[in-house]
Amino acid sequence: GFIGSDEAGHTTTLGREGSDYTAAIFAYCLDGEEVVIWKDVPGLLNADPKRFGEAVQLTNISYGEAIELAYYGASVIHPKTIKPLENKGIPLLVQSFSDLTVKPSRISYMADFDSRTPSFIVKDNQMLCSVSPRDFSFMNEHSLHKLFGMLAGLDVHANLIQVSAISLSFCADYEEAKLNALLSVLHESYRMKYNTGLELLTIRHYNDQVLMEMCKGRHILLEQRSRTTAQMVLKTKASQL
Repeated sequence: GFIGSDEAGHTTTLGREGSDYTAAIFAYCLDGEEVVIWKDVPGLLNADPKRFGEAVQLTNISYGEAIELAYYGASVIHPKTIKPLENKGIPLLVQSFSDLTVKPSRISYMADFDSRTPSFIVKDNQMLCSVSPRDFSFMNEHSLHKLFGMLAGLDVHANLIQVSAISLSFCADYEEAKLNALLSVLHESYRMKYNTGLELLTIRHYNDQVLMEMCKGRHILLEQRSRTTAQMVLKTKASQL
């Protein structure tokens, strides 16, 4: 279910989770009642069980919550799989094929369970970059437009962004070639400091106790919170240049 063709008729794949996406497309076209995706995990979990020994199942979440989790790095469901189903209100069930006694996780319009359990997403091998204009000009809309254009041109996706008066800080997946390209492109007009070997922790539906437990003894380089999501760039084996 993941083989297709491009506009020129050349054989290609649908990309990551292409089989799931195929199922969603067929369900949309056929007005399916539900889609069941079989996985080697007990449904959707609130954390990677390899990292968090007390990971629990998310039994019911909304389409929006599933997309948010996928955006921040949860790997079970790809966002493109959700959209065709959300368009027609078709529920998506994530079922374990290794234990049929486990009730599947359900993704639908129901949002009652979204905020009941905090979810934890960890991205390893991150870099934190801080960019500032050499002429100390403000980091206004024009400057941000230019900088984001440079990032897009180098295919650098920012996993976290923070702006101050004269600097833009962003966290992204570390790739040596992209970092070197950034340094080369920015050198003439900007100064850039960076750290590598970092970890990005995202917590959906956090509370004070959870934050205290997760941050205890950790060196936080950058922190950002909204009403529902907290993100922290944490120092592990970082080296600063």
